[in-house]
Amino acid sequence: MRTVHVVTDSCASIPEPLMADLPIKTVAYYIHRGKEVLRDLVTIQREEFIEWLRTAETLPTTASPGPGDYYAAVEELVATGIKDIVSIHITSKGSGAYQAASVAREMALERIPGLRWEVIDTLNVSMCQGWMVLEAARAALAGCTLEEIVALVKNLIPRARMIQTADTLKYLYKGGRIGKAQHLVGSMFNIKPLISLKDGVVVALGVERSRPRAYRRIAELVERDAGPGGRIKAAFVHAGAREEVEELRALVESRVECVESIIAELSPVLSVHSGPGTAGVCYYTLP
Repeated sequence: MRTVHVVTDSCASIPEPLMADLPIKTVAYYIHRGKEVLRDLVTIQREEFIEWLRTAETLPTTASPGPGDYYAAVEELVATGIKDIVSIHITSKGSGAYQAASVAREMALERIPGLRWEVIDTLNVSMCQGWMVLEAARAALAGCTLEEIVALVKNLIPRARMIQTADTLKYLYKGGRIGKAQHLVGSMFNIKPLISLKDGVVVALGVERSRPRAYRRIAELVERDAGPGGRIKAAFVHAGAREEVEELRALVESRVECVESIIAELSPVLSVHSGPGTAGVCYYTLP
């Protein structure tokens, strides 16, 4: 039986201990900070970066890995005997990762005999992407075929949802990731916006005047989505806001059954766009 390996990128923000024994290879995003070129979670780590970001006068820019980065990652796997690969990426409507991996795939299929490589656009971000990576890798470890794993991930895409809030939309706005939440910009310094993704694009779910009210609203939305007696797998994500996200976690877990519940801190490249203090939940519903 051919073994399947999962390739993803640092945007997935999966806690490292969860990946330790799984067939996952992560490709790092780039962060350009002045004249520095940093590799996400390689040459810059979460805590160090978020502390710098709190006082930064000029935001850094970010860039997805290029085709060569993905090609090199797959080439390393092939050298170990892996020929079946699924790569799982952040929404193509907010980043070039999916397109870069697709170009790399075409190059690799021409040059590497016997390679099978499927590239998937999650139309989502953060630990929504991360859940798909984890479940794909768990399935690979259990002996599932490439076709079965691709079907599994595609089944998760419409069920995965991110809802988060922050003190300001400034970071999303300056980073050009505001999407369909543009209309909130005029009051972005006075509200706690609730944002999500729909069809791969940032959308606004409303606003609240305080963090506690925002967290209660998020919990209500999760419960509504999961339905009566709903069951979910949830990752409570944050950027330098561990205590706040624990508050959100308690509220959500009081309303729905969290079959698996984890805390995940956003990678630096996502923190650039969401900003310090971000807290939210990435989850998917279970039957």
